[in-house]
Amino acid sequence: MTSLQHTTAELIAILRLQHVPNIGDVMAKRLITHCGSPSAIFESKRSDLLQIDGIGTHTIRHLYETEHLEAAEKECKYIASNNIEWIYFKDEEYPSYLKHCIDSPILLFKKGNIDLVNRKIISVVGTRKITSYGTNFCERFIADIAPLNPIIVSGFAYGVDICIQREAVKHGLQTIGCLAHGLNQIYPKTHSKYQADIYKNGGFLTEFWSTSNPERENFLKRNRIIAGMSEATLVVESAEKGGSLVTADIAHSYNRDVFAVPGRTSDKYSLGCNNLIKQQKAHMLTSAADLIYLLDWDLEEKESKTIQKQLFVDLDDTEQTIYTYLEQNGKQLLDGIALSCKIPIFKASSTLLAMEMKGVIRPLPGKLFEAI
Repeated sequence: MTSLQHTTAELIAILRLQHVPNIGDVMAKRLITHCGSPSAIFESKRSDLLQIDGIGTHTIRHLYETEHLEAAEKECKYIASNNIEWIYFKDEEYPSYLKHCIDSPILLFKKGNIDLVNRKIISVVGTRKITSYGTNFCERFIADIAPLNPIIVSGFAYGVDICIQREAVKHGLQTIGCLAHGLNQIYPKTHSKYQADIYKNGGFLTEFWSTSNPERENFLKRNRIIAGMSEATLVVESAEKGGSLVTADIAHSYNRDVFAVPGRTSDKYSLGCNNLIKQQKAHMLTSAADLIYLLDWDLEEKESKTIQKQLFVDLDDTEQTIYTYLEQNGKQLLDGIALSCKIPIFKASSTLLAMEMKGVIRPLPGKLFEAI
């Protein structure tokens, strides 16, 4: 079900509107809201359109030029002949978080097996010159977060982008590449070899027509989609300046959670992340557990099966004492557990590890533990 009939006529009207100079996504939404639908805009009187805030005679004159209709009809034919799906900003399947962004695209094109409805979505970005530190973190992060089955969004670029997306594929997670060009090409070309895997486990999204090439300004526009369609954005590695920091700033401006992986002050590709943390624009993230805890993601559904299997798990006296204490008192620090349960801290530490392996407790950020 969608709020707009997916007809050729409506698609042409949307594309025609996009092609008009000086009409961006914000103005396009004003026009659509005022007139009721994209096609109704071109059936409206010019005097009626002039009542819309921000619309002037110059813009309206361009609106009715035939070249925009011709360009829209040509792009529509390309879309139809290449089995490209399109999502209107009022459709139910349009990314729900992106709907709340004032400058979100009125139209998205997609290819692949993408399902965004009622899903946890996080964006992961970073430097194109990923180090072994960043690679190792990506591998560990995806392995740890895989049980929650989130969608991993990135830009399909060199470095952190392709690393995190390949790891997502490896663990069977849906992953989406947001492109800075049309779906008629892949940039960088060397990443064409990963296309098939991405299509099986997700796909590609873009707002750009087939006539758009991977130009610098397109990457900056693309970044707002990466930041906007996710609940949170994670920066793995970044130099002091870079596109991933732009994405983080956009996510921050959207009031989304931003996370950054800290690094040594002497490491070039940790400077950007360290600065985000220092400027309090990002939460420090050292493991997937930090993100899960701070976003308050519920593990209950995944863990219920484990708990059911272990309803009658055997606990020794020390384990039972700790479990009872945590069950009654909620999240507790290691030192507090040892003190309250009258257990030496070294023994409490090893006992908690054993209990974690049995699936009866879980560690949390800040050296906290809680009963499951």
